[in-house]
Amino acid sequence: MSIASNTYKVIGLMSGTSLDALDIAYCHLKIQEGIWSFYIHKTKSIEYKEDFKTNLKNTVNLDTISLLTFHNTYGTWLGNQVKQFVDQNNFEVDFVSSHGHTVFHQPDIGLTYQIGSGQHIANASNQKVICDFRTNDIALGGQGAPLVPIGDKLLFGSYEFCLNLGGISNISFDIKDKRIAYDIAPANMLLNFICSKINLEYDDKGNIARTGTLNKKFLESLNSLAYYRESYPKSLGYEWFLEEVVPIIENTKDSMENLLHTSVHHITDQIHNAIQKTTKENSSLLITGGGAKNNFLIEILQKKLQQFSSVIIPDKDIIDYKEALIFAFMAVLKIRNEINCLQSVTGAERDSSSGVTYYPS
Repeated sequence: MSIASNTYKVIGLMSGTSLDALDIAYCHLKIQEGIWSFYIHKTKSIEYKEDFKTNLKNTVNLDTISLLTFHNTYGTWLGNQVKQFVDQNNFEVDFVSSHGHTVFHQPDIGLTYQIGSGQHIANASNQKVICDFRTNDIALGGQGAPLVPIGDKLLFGSYEFCLNLGGISNISFDIKDKRIAYDIAPANMLLNFICSKINLEYDDKGNIARTGTLNKKFLESLNSLAYYRESYPKSLGYEWFLEEVVPIIENTKDSMENLLHTSVHHITDQIHNAIQKTTKENSSLLITGGGAKNNFLIEILQKKLQQFSSVIIPDKDIIDYKEALIFAFMAVLKIRNEINCLQSVTGAERDSSSGVTYYPS
């Protein structure tokens, strides 16, 4: 067994709030003399078909029976994707780690729910599966998010700050040896929602946003959202976006170019505001997630973050699959019964080793 040699061969699955695709990463994770290392052996991104994406987006509106049914259906679909990926590449796999797809995330009322039944994934893939990483932290009074910072600390600790630009932007860094992390603002979720008005999936490289001009009233409305005045630990969900952000967009009459241009400034304003008080001189910033490919957003962000000595955009596998890698790593920590959820990040009553294991039958 690879586990006996302290090397773990894991498939990580990630479906983010931007609803663009299922990310699959076959990762080797190794610990030697207390230091973790990783190698992303092979990856695959499976774009959701339009009707399937619509179903995922609509899960927040489903009745209980329909939601639970889709939870199982989606789990079987995930398991089938894993089986095909493994069979095509003849991989040796110790276990599968699945984040699931978040439908509800309201930690203020003790609720988080990710669909993608672990038992259905296990049965369809014929692999052991670890999933449901957020529920235990919520039960311990935490935010259940963000969870990636344990990987930032142990796999990407050479960078002072780790910024992820996914559907939601989040930041991770150390203060006095304690990891701090939180959701900053909507990122691709906001940009893609605006693009959907003209039947575009996304603004490629930010080319449309670049041609726009600033709508100061729209920017002020976005920047005035109450969430930005809250202290961490804190996290965001799609329901918040629907309730707080979408009405601002719908009540703003302006061109697509100007809405996107202004949204980029909003996203970068909030990232700047969030980290300016904690930045040390000559710090390094690692940027990952789909937003790292938005050249216009990155240009504006770099202008606002001049205090950083280096802003690093890594290779494509890290940009696209860092979250899948880290959830694979979280499953490894769970199997080892080691901490994978940090109290300092989520505000829970204690650190924990979270995740639920399912076996194929």
